[in-house]
Amino acid sequence: MYSDDIERLLSAGKIKTGDGVSVTFDGQIIEGVLMPRPDVGDSGILVVKRKDGYNMGIRYGKGFSVKKTGERREHFSFPKRSAPKGAGLPRISMIYTGGTIGSKVDYASGGVYMLTKPEELLHDVPELEGIASIDIHDLMSIASEDMTHAEWAKIADETAKALNGGAKGVVITHGTDTMHYTSAALSFMLKGLNAPVVLTGAQRSSDRGSSDAFVNLICSAQIASKSDVAEVGICMHNTSSDKENVFIRGTKARKMHTSARDAFKPINSLPICRADASGTIEYIGEYRHAEAGSKKKVSAETKFEEKVAIVKTHPNSDPGVIEYYTGKGFKGLIIEGTGLGHVPTTTSKKGMSWIEGIKRAIDEGVVVGITSQCINGRVNENVYRNLRTLRGAGAIFCEDMMSEVAYVKLGWLLGSMGKAEAAGLLNKNIAGEISERRDADWFTE
Repeated sequence: MYSDDIERLLSAGKIKTGDGVSVTFDGQIIEGVLMPRPDVGDSGILVVKRKDGYNMGIRYGKGFSVKKTGERREHFSFPKRSAPKGAGLPRISMIYTGGTIGSKVDYASGGVYMLTKPEELLHDVPELEGIASIDIHDLMSIASEDMTHAEWAKIADETAKALNGGAKGVVITHGTDTMHYTSAALSFMLKGLNAPVVLTGAQRSSDRGSSDAFVNLICSAQIASKSDVAEVGICMHNTSSDKENVFIRGTKARKMHTSARDAFKPINSLPICRADASGTIEYIGEYRHAEAGSKKKVSAETKFEEKVAIVKTHPNSDPGVIEYYTGKGFKGLIIEGTGLGHVPTTTSKKGMSWIEGIKRAIDEGVVVGITSQCINGRVNENVYRNLRTLRGAGAIFCEDMMSEVAYVKLGWLLGSMGKAEAAGLLNKNIAGEISERRDADWFTE
């Protein structure tokens, strides 16, 4: 509820949340849609979603008035547009899974929800008609934080089906929060890949004036239809402007900002390429090239061991967390250490060392991998004595893999093969997740 003064004005004007309104204050007039009052905040501030998509708070005071200009829209909806089927254009598949790119404002709650259909997304992207002939697969509508390995498997199966059916490439629309987990999973699950698989999303919902959805879709379609990349990757804004997107290998991408349009960055790697809406593709880093004329089929190897976890160490961290996971029957742990991969080892307080707990877990058959909390760089078991002690306990140092990628990889390895083989492959490069060691990565005591 708003303040009594505001509620009286709204009641007198028969104005409800979601109605179009015109608000006068301090000699200014703001038009938009009345939003509900946030759960926290000043009840004397009226919230209006302006026509440019941004919310504005207007404080009640002298000269304040509000007039109804339109009836409530239950949900905003773009007109649906058929997927373009241009003659002579390369055929690509668009697999829709939900996320902010498929979201719009709920004018009752003020939040966003995932009900937009892919045909609605195409309404404001007429440029796609000159890029590719698009087949749409409405696979699911889910927030990416709700994704599990079961959804990864469905996406992998649908991607393989599309490529084996003749698609030149695949665009997957996805929520951004865990998109880098899915891109890593697909990088391991899709075998025999001979085409670009492009994950994209949006940081701003598609009905906002500042939405990045449409540029992301255009650039993703350019890469899927025109590039010779035979890898999974993420295509999102390169900067905050709409000038160009960057395509990052699926095992080297990470979301680095909660809300910026250029949230995704390559880690320990160059991006594969840059692309703009005009179709210009500038290749930057090394990548696996598609083989022209290849008839090889893509297979989806989707088995995944869900009893795998990421565990973060920190000062004063209790090693008993390891016993918790082993007691729950977990088969793999990725321990995110500090710096070069350190865990508490020779602590002054008795019982705080992680070494014995790690050794017991390994002796009980748990595969333990070590990554770093540092975003860039790689772990190295040879520098300090404590690191060598950790290596001696049987832990596997995961080179320059990000913790998220190591987690996905270990779950996939343990689901696909025996423990010994999985342990042997954890720190071996399979899908571009481990970069070649550079001179700067070598250290001496």
